[in-house]
Amino acid sequence: MSSTATPEKRRTALDALHRSLGATMTDFAGWDMPLRYGSERDEHLAVRTKAGLFDLSHMGEITVTGPEAAQLLNHALVGNIASVGLGRARYTMICRADGGILDDLIVYRLAETEYMVVANASNAQVVLDALTERSDGFDAVVRDDRDAYALLAVQGPESPGILTSLTDADLDGLKYYAGLPGTVAGVPALIARTGYTGEDGFELFVSPADAEKLWLALTEAGAGAGLIPCGLSCRDTLRLEAGMPLYGHELSTSLTPFDAGLGRVVKFEKDGDFVGRGALEAAAERAASQPPRVLVGLVAEGRRVPRAGYPVVADGQVIGEVTSGAPSPTLGKPIAMAYVDAAHAAPGTAGVGVDIRGSHEPYEVVALPFYKREK
Repeated sequence: MSSTATPEKRRTALDALHRSLGATMTDFAGWDMPLRYGSERDEHLAVRTKAGLFDLSHMGEITVTGPEAAQLLNHALVGNIASVGLGRARYTMICRADGGILDDLIVYRLAETEYMVVANASNAQVVLDALTERSDGFDAVVRDDRDAYALLAVQGPESPGILTSLTDADLDGLKYYAGLPGTVAGVPALIARTGYTGEDGFELFVSPADAEKLWLALTEAGAGAGLIPCGLSCRDTLRLEAGMPLYGHELSTSLTPFDAGLGRVVKFEKDGDFVGRGALEAAAERAASQPPRVLVGLVAEGRRVPRAGYPVVADGQVIGEVTSGAPSPTLGKPIAMAYVDAAHAAPGTAGVGVDIRGSHEPYEVVALPFYKREK
């Protein structure tokens, strides 16, 4: 192989099945993933009103075990992982020493001294390397388990009923951001009540060898409830409507959690030092006294769609930048998230627009999220 050869894209255990369903495939963080199966709008609305089935096997699972696993994670991450109860999960971040965000994560406590860290596909190796480096001096082992799991997600209001028909696990007792071991359609699984769509739903961590059997069982069980397969495209519009950040868009190494409006995930009160503490304390003070740009929602008055990187303007001046933008199937209008100067961040601020190829299109500043499901 020559040094200029392109590395082959990774494929999930469901690759052949996606292709048999006519999926449009795309490269995502080195993985060949389904972008859509048919209409992105239909897939989006199925999740909002019924249910959607996703293959998320590109996510990066890293297991941390040992007597000092919790202490290691408290040192390596910004959250208080030692306080996570057995069977519960927590949203957190891993930062550099300068406070910049390396990735946002979900950490599951699987056993007394066993945790599973789930990283974004694009950052899985970075997170693995950082945890391994930061484990020095701790009685704990960091293990790359990316090849040990396939990950399926069932999202939408009909998802509890669909899953209940395939498992005797106590789904009613499973709280949001919790996980329990169980069997789904005869397949051993970690059943987690998490998601990235703004809807109720479940993520199922299983052996890659069992992925196709589980997908087919879920498809059959959900047929009468309107469940359809869904690709990454509608996952993006769903998370955007729900105001959920995406790494590489709303989160990056050039931003601290406080810059991103997510300072609440940083737990200064936990025992011991942690990577980035000093820089993050300074960032917290800056955010309190002189807020940097603030992450806001923008709703179009017209039909033109804003995209990441487009300037946000007011009175002829650039006051911010769009981080994510797309047509919203739920609102029926284009929407965006953007970082804007604090002076223009209040909902209803007049005179704000987005520069779309030289034309200043009017936008309404709104509070995030754009969409919140009824409980």
